[in-house]
Amino acid sequence: MTSSGKPTVHSEPNSVDQESSSLLSQSPSPLLNNGTKSFVIPQAQFTPLVITLETLNAWLIIVAIAVMMVGWLFDVGLMLFSGALVALLISLRITIPAIRRWLTKFLTPDERRILLGIVGIVGAIAGFGQVFGVYQGVRSWLNQAKWDEFGSWAEWFGAVGQIMIAVIAVYVAWQQYVISKDLTTRQNIITQQQTIDAYFQGISDLALSDEGLLEDWPQERAFAEGRTAAILSSVDAGGKAKILRFLSQSKLVTPLKRDGLLGRAILDGAGGYAEDRQHGLRVIDLGVMLARADLSETDLRWTDLSDAYMIGADLSRCDLVRANLARTVLYEANLRGADLKGTRLFYGSVETATPRLPNATPDYETGAYTGAVVEKADFTGVQRLSEEQRYYCCCWGGEKTRATIPGGCEGIPNHLGR
Repeated sequence: MTSSGKPTVHSEPNSVDQESSSLLSQSPSPLLNNGTKSFVIPQAQFTPLVITLETLNAWLIIVAIAVMMVGWLFDVGLMLFSGALVALLISLRITIPAIRRWLTKFLTPDERRILLGIVGIVGAIAGFGQVFGVYQGVRSWLNQAKWDEFGSWAEWFGAVGQIMIAVIAVYVAWQQYVISKDLTTRQNIITQQQTIDAYFQGISDLALSDEGLLEDWPQERAFAEGRTAAILSSVDAGGKAKILRFLSQSKLVTPLKRDGLLGRAILDGAGGYAEDRQHGLRVIDLGVMLARADLSETDLRWTDLSDAYMIGADLSRCDLVRANLARTVLYEANLRGADLKGTRLFYGSVETATPRLPNATPDYETGAYTGAVVEKADFTGVQRLSEEQRYYCCCWGGEKTRATIPGGCEGIPNHLGR
């Protein structure tokens, strides 16, 4: 109750439901000390109106078209132009993202570039037509033509309809081609992965036999090398990288120390097999399996590719972090943009390390004959090349290789002389 004697109004924090309303209607109004009744005013419950962006765009287009039609009917140019402009802008705002998503989903990057090139060619032809007066000549021909000789308008509309049907048929055929191509690509990926899994299982069965690591039977090692050579020639770059990582992490391409009697691999006392770069024997010798191989843009981190013949191999934009390329023949190999952080190209000191030579015994202490053959290799744009790596490649790469080394080879001798 206020000082003026007016009734006091109590506002509830929440809306009054039906039960509380019935209780208020049945119970007598309470009296204040001076006899004045107090009462409660229920608050109304409002439901917020939610308008989505799609709904708003649809209404704006409808209103814009309506304004355009009114301006058209009453010959009001400003209304006609305004309505058409608003409808066009909103429609473009809706359709352009959808078209972009459609192009990304159904077209590969190469196909999108081809489509853009076709659009550019058509635009260029249209521009040259204006420059050389082609349109003016066509316009003059149309003005001089005898339209009665072209038949009725119905025939024209029929021809246009047939053209539209042909365009739709081409579009449907294109969609079928895109879908078929996508399914074929997916099926090839699945088939390749199944082939690689079968190879992994076969090699594992041989390596995990009672003897272990195939050391007792040279014929089994020959079979393993034959399987590896066959599968490396039948998979793509990503498949090759998976196989090489498997072989490297399994120590199947690492020279292992043998007992000298039965050829058994010797444990290193730390839960693994002891390596012997000088006299060790590999379970699988890669040999020339990777010559001219495509390994571009693959992950070959921490892989052992030492002593492999990778003549002319494509290692562009390849991740070779901590990979072992000592005594690897990289003659004419492409290493453009590859990451060479911590990549081993030689053993010993860079001042005494030299590339491998046929029938020359490598010295893994001084580095003599332990280095990779990098003559005529392309090192353009390689990443994280250390100073030792740069010095070695400049010394033993020859003129063609030296021209591609990041940072140049100024002041570094050319030991090849060519």
